[in-house]
Amino acid sequence: MLYTEMVTAPAVLHGPKARLLDYSAQEHPVALQLGGSDPAELAAAVRIARDWGYDEINLNVGCPSDRVQSGCFGAVLMERPKLVADCVAAMQAETDVPVTVKCRIGVDDQIPEEVLPDFIAQVSRAGVRHFIIHARKAWLQGLSPKENRDIPPLDYPLVLKMKHAFPELTICLNGGVATLDQARALLAQGLDGVMIGRAAYHDPGATLIGADALWGDDPGPDAETVVDLMLPYIDAHLSAGGKLHQITRHMLGLFAGRPGARGWRRVLSEGATREGAGPELVQRALGHLQAGAA
Repeated sequence: MLYTEMVTAPAVLHGPKARLLDYSAQEHPVALQLGGSDPAELAAAVRIARDWGYDEINLNVGCPSDRVQSGCFGAVLMERPKLVADCVAAMQAETDVPVTVKCRIGVDDQIPEEVLPDFIAQVSRAGVRHFIIHARKAWLQGLSPKENRDIPPLDYPLVLKMKHAFPELTICLNGGVATLDQARALLAQGLDGVMIGRAAYHDPGATLIGADALWGDDPGPDAETVVDLMLPYIDAHLSAGGKLHQITRHMLGLFAGRPGARGWRRVLSEGATREGAGPELVQRALGHLQAGAA
């Protein structure tokens, strides 16, 4: 399942709705991740998003950036579980799809073993049945958002304890998962799911290629076939007035660590912004990859 980047509720209310909410039907199942702390604003944003047909609405209670803190949403809401409960109740009243919460294990000097179960209990009483837990504290003062993704230690055992404490809830883990083997091991311990963020973007070959095999399904296409499957999508994007680099810049890591990957990245990076660049450039980059691997 794919999650969008966080979009703030005020942006949905007052910003360019199509640019913020449009996506391809091929991306289903897809969840819209919202940020906010005003129940009425969040409810209005969910009401607007109904027309886009998202499969899930997710409230972000994990982002530690200064801008998010100043707006009183994101990770700072770990200190206000009652407000989070009010927010998700208002959101649920506007949609028939699940409303879920992505959170941290705590912030600053909070004791995660105490605050996390209380947070889950209060928010689940408001109707949330699915939590995605980033297994790190967020330090709202003293660490940058980037440092907050790496420096606070991971506490996977605490997330596993939450699954045992709330067996009726769907508990998924986020943070530090970089390979399918890691994901498989965590699922085997009883978690309902694993969310992979940066690794899925920077090294999709290690995290997404073959993921379907975790559920006993066909492993799906290899990375070269993924490129072929992207060509009609690219054609449609260009026909709608888009630019090639808007897609290919997100494909640079597809062959990370493989022989020829440098040539793949170079051809796309140098050529995709040029006027008239199209699918043939992607095919040429694939040829460089294959030549480099020979």
